[in-house]
Parts: sequence; structure tokens; C-alpha cells
Amino acid sequence: MFDVEGKIVCPGFIDIHGHVDWDDYCGELSLRQGITTTVGGNCGLSPLDINSFFSAQEKQGFIVNQAELIGHSISLRKEVGVTDPLKPATPEQLRQMEHLVEKAFEEGACGLSLGLAYAPGSSNDEIMNLSKIAARYGRIVAVDTRMITGIDMYSLVEVIAIARQTGARIQVSHFVYQYGTGVMEEAISVINRARFEGLDIRFDSGMYTQWATHIGAVLFNEEYMESNGWKLDDILVITGKYNGQRLTMDIYHELRTYYPDTAVVVFTGIEEEIYMALNHPFAMPSTDTGTYLPGEGHPQIAGSFPRYIKKMVTERYELTIMEAVRKATLLPAETLGFTSKGRLRKGMDADIVVFDIKNIADKAVFGEPNAHPEGIEYVFLNGKLALAKGELIDTKAGKAVRCNKPVYDYQI
Repeated sequence: MFDVEGKIVCPGFIDIHGHVDWDDYCGELSLRQGITTTVGGNCGLSPLDINSFFSAQEKQGFIVNQAELIGHSISLRKEVGVTDPLKPATPEQLRQMEHLVEKAFEEGACGLSLGLAYAPGSSNDEIMNLSKIAARYGRIVAVDTRMITGIDMYSLVEVIAIARQTGARIQVSHFVYQYGTGVMEEAISVINRARFEGLDIRFDSGMYTQWATHIGAVLFNEEYMESNGWKLDDILVITGKYNGQRLTMDIYHELRTYYPDTAVVVFTGIEEEIYMALNHPFAMPSTDTGTYLPGEGHPQIAGSFPRYIKKMVTERYELTIMEAVRKATLLPAETLGFTSKGRLRKGMDADIVVFDIKNIADKAVFGEPNAHPEGIEYVFLNGKLALAKGELIDTKAGKAVRCNKPVYDYQI
């Protein structure tokens, strides 16, 4: 028996944009937020053998349920021999990628991810041909848009073109990190016009004004830095030998040359635009979580969903609790075609979170990014108690989430 008087009992949260990808510690931090299902393979980075990935989870279990996208811009391009992010694939390399994408969908990948910010040389043929395959299988296309400048709308217009030319359902990744730089109102207007046209475009958004990635990304080439107006002291190192320090020219060159996988955070966003984004009827919260050692990383890895509830519901009254829960559960389930998730009713997966609406709060900050949130009372995965009052109970209750039906089969 569980005493849940006065608490919110709802479907487990679905993190539509994460990078857990089988990392135990990252999965634990997700579970502690009330996340029961995480979607990996985002930003063009994924395992290529989707069947082996899922089979291992089906055999061993995991701390949360995992769904997976097949990643184009880093993983597929590297697999077929495209080593320069500024160059397009050859026709033969594209044919190989098309085969790998079809194979991934046959094995249960829930969509295609395009990390165009990391491979700006990706050709229109690459983007459209692979997105057409996703549309044919009824899977989403998740797009980390190009970051040409901080006030650019071309990258979003490109996303609209993908939807228009392929018919695919589009999920724009971490919207506030791409357009929360003073252009959110314009970006939402672009989305709304596309939806009015009948195009199926949705997006997810983080809860922070800072975004994280690795210093070796093409985004940090000097010409990109200049075009986006990023200064070295706008960027904080969050892993490795310089963890907690702002970039200097010497640190920048050392990390880019010798430690390109070092994670950094860019401080570029406007807080009010977070709330503007998440008020949109087709916006969903996400973590953009990644794999870090304890004491390293971005506070989003431990605080995103409790922060979402606290900010959007109890502090700012932007959403009702029903609206906020729907955006974190039913809407991502419908977006991805997870027909057995997102609701509490007979026959659905018993993924459940119980939280205290009066006390839910994120505690993670830069310098202590792994601090556990407050207010998450119980988490159940597939009917098994996984977390109780902050104590891990079952770390193998999570299942693989293979997608075998078109997303359009789940209507709400």
C-alpha cells in the first residue's frame, strides 16, 4: 500500500529528447525526475545496430524504458565514410545510408534524427531521401537545426521544407536552445504558419537558457563563433581538466586540439522565451540529457522535469497541472506512436509517477549538476516499483520500446 493522499498520480514522464543511450548513471538521473521512458539517438548520434541495442535491454533490463532514433549526421555519415562535416555524402554513400535507415526502422527505431548543426555539409538529397524513408515507415524526423546565426530563420524554413516535400512528421529538437535568442516569437510564428498549411510539425524545449555540446563540434569553428556572436567568456567548460572554468583563447585552442570531446555550455538564451515556447500546444518538455561523470555536466541532466512543473505550474501559472502533465506524457506518446504509454487506463503500460505538487523542485545547478530533485515520491515502470522516496528499488524494470507501427496509428 502506498499513501498518495494529496499527491499527483499520473503517467510516467516521456523525455522525447535525451542522450541516455544505455548509460546507467544518466538513466538514474532521468528516473529520479519521474521520467519512465527516454528517447535516445538524437542530434544525429545513435547506435547503428538497433536490434542489438534493444535485444540487450530485453535480456538485461535497464533503469528506464528506452526508445531509439537512428542518427544521420554523426553516426550514419561516419559509418559510410563521410568524415568531413562540411562535405556532402556521395551518391553511393547515400545509398548505403538509405539501406541502414530502412534496416533500423525494421528493427524498431522510432524515427530518424538529423543533427544538421553538427554536419552542415549534409546535402539536400541526404536530408530529403532519408526523411522520405521515415515518412514511408510512419516514423518521426527529429531535427537539430543548423545554427547559422543566433537570429536566423533559414534553418527553421529548411525544416518546413522537409515536412512539405516528404510528408514526414517533424519534431524540432530543443527549440529554445535554437531560437531562444530573441527570435522566439518569430520562430513560433513560422511553426504556426506551417501547421495552418497542414504540415505536422512539433517541437520540444529544455528549461534552461544554456545549452551543452562538445567543444570539437563544427559549431565552435571560429567563423561560426563570430557569426553567432559568441564570446569565449560566454562558454563554460563542464567536463575534464578545466571543469567549471570559462574559455580563454589558450583553453579554447588546447581543448579543440587535444580534447575535442570535452563538454561545454553556451550562455546565450533569454529565460522568458523558455516559457513562450512551452506554452505552445504542440511543445513538449525535454532534458537533452547526456552522459557525464558525477560532478560534471549541465543541471538539465537532473532537474529538467521537476523544474518544468515548478516553473510552468506552481510559480508562473503558465499551465494548469493537467496541461503540464499532458505535454510531458500523452503528447510525446502520441507524437512517437507509443500506443501503450501516456495514459492511465486498463491495458496500458503501468508507467506511473507520483509527485508532490507543493514541493516538487529541481536542485541541480552549475557546480552541482547531479543534485537530486525534491517532490518525486514514487516511480513505477511496467508495474514494478523503481523508486520510492528517493531510494532506488528496481534498476532493471525498464524495457526496450520498439516501434513497429506508423506514428499516425495513435490519435488523441
